[in-house]
Amino acid sequence: MSISLSSLILLPIWISMAQIQQGGPDENEKTTALKDLLSRIDLDELMKKDEPPLDFPDTLEGFEYAFNEKGQLRHIKTGEPFVFNYREDLHRWNQKRYEALGEIITKYVYELLEKDCNLKKISIPEGYGVIVLNPNENYIEVEKPKMHVQSSSDSSDEPAEKRERKDKVSKETKKRRDFYEKYRNPQREKEMMQLYIRENGSPEEHAVYVWDHFIAQSAAENVFFVAHSYGGLAFVELMIQREADVKSKVTAVALTDSVHNVWHQEAGKTIREWMRENCCNWVSSSEPLDTSVESMLPDCPRVSAGTDRHELTSWKSFPSIFKFFTEASEAKTSSLKPTLTRRSHRIKHEEL
Repeated sequence: MSISLSSLILLPIWISMAQIQQGGPDENEKTTALKDLLSRIDLDELMKKDEPPLDFPDTLEGFEYAFNEKGQLRHIKTGEPFVFNYREDLHRWNQKRYEALGEIITKYVYELLEKDCNLKKISIPEGYGVIVLNPNENYIEVEKPKMHVQSSSDSSDEPAEKRERKDKVSKETKKRRDFYEKYRNPQREKEMMQLYIRENGSPEEHAVYVWDHFIAQSAAENVFFVAHSYGGLAFVELMIQREADVKSKVTAVALTDSVHNVWHQEAGKTIREWMRENCCNWVSSSEPLDTSVESMLPDCPRVSAGTDRHELTSWKSFPSIFKFFTEASEAKTSSLKPTLTRRSHRIKHEEL
């Protein structure tokens, strides 16, 4: 079993300090000396002594990983999934390696969306026929600026020698505190702070912002929503804040395993009635696709998405969702409301 250098050094220090505390006042000088030694230990250097350089490849091939035909990330040589603990007892290095690979995969996914799905990555403002909202990105993380705290003794009438001693003790205390914090949480190199995006600081704010600046301004007469999971909650909040506008422009809404709650969100009676007529929630269920599922909430019909896996509900229910949209559009044209029934929305397996 390998033992890190920090363990080899810290263990005898704690033993020695425990022994000294049992001694009398004559041992104060030794205690002070040991405290001074402890304050001089540089944890960063201890951790980095046996650590490889933080120099990682900038391609999947460089990491010796690739996506197989099922879209699974696998090692090129072994065929194994990603392994976080690539090097034993080097958590900091493994974390940095994981983050570097994550950046590459993020770019790869964007490329797939653009090439295979014919989407176009555009920073807000958008303004196209299909808008993919990004309600999960509400802030950016930046390094927290270091604040200089002026010593309270600077303006006192204490003698200079006493002031210097107090400042020295304060600095040593801070250094020891930082030392223990780094030892307890070594991967936290910098103190970060979150800067929230203006008017987009939450999924609900983002939905309202995109509606006000793009959807409401568009020339589209038939607007359809597909809202997954928390996206359903964000849509209900949009309706609460922009009820009249949403009703006049939105033709139908497909929710997939939505976590909205019309009671907790205090959606009014007119909103609940509109949702019953114009929304449908495809929920995770082991029942066949479009099988009616009982609901405790008086908002919209619930039917099975044909899968009990939350993350697959959108993909599995797409055939029924687009059929629902088509019927809603035709009904609007003929001034009739679509009736969602098990029979009218059941998709045969042959059609899938």
